[in-house]
Amino acid sequence: MALPMLQLALDNKTLADALASTRVLAAEVDVLEAGTILCCSEGMQAVRCLKSLYPDRIVLADIKAADAGTILANMVYDNGADWMTVICCAPIATVETALAAARKCNQAADPAKTLTPLDVQVELTGTWSWEEAEAWRAAGISQVVYHRGRDAQAAGQSWGQEDLDKIRRLAGMGFALSITGGLVVEDLPLFAGIPIKVFIAGRSIRDAADPAAAARAFKAKIAELWS
Repeated sequence: MALPMLQLALDNKTLADALASTRVLAAEVDVLEAGTILCCSEGMQAVRCLKSLYPDRIVLADIKAADAGTILANMVYDNGADWMTVICCAPIATVETALAAARKCNQAADPAKTLTPLDVQVELTGTWSWEEAEAWRAAGISQVVYHRGRDAQAAGQSWGQEDLDKIRRLAGMGFALSITGGLVVEDLPLFAGIPIKVFIAGRSIRDAADPAAAARAFKAKIAELWS
């Protein structure tokens, strides 16, 4: 089983604050996420800046696209994103057009200069069905993000057996899974034995007394559980 990657969620309100975090943490993580809040606040310059400064890191544009799949996909990829998100409630046409744009860019790219194939993730925030999951898979989607939302966390919702059962079922369907939602190191054993692609952490790393040490603790626990 491959070792899961660690993604830093940059849901800062300003690019300056985000870059203050990356200066300390970029070397400690595998994926840099221009979070939804950051993209809304700073636009594509956040994506462009992250890729320019850290070309050896995967950059995710977490725009949660709900429409205009081709336009938004070309926008994020033209600005250096490797991955982007489409929200689960988006029409299947949006999923398909965003993925088609990623594939077209991949065909034109120089493989020697490509860190990872450009790709689209479906973000599982809110309500979705297994029929929709089957449609995403049939359309060619290989990555989904299982997301325990910020508001759900604030309301006291914790990881439960229902979450784990859904995650296992999604993995069984062939999806590569990113897991997010207030993750702390102590949560990681819940997912042991499941082929997770990426664990996403934001505030638990960024706001730690020693952010680099917090990121290393995540990586150490991941290595312990998945090696």
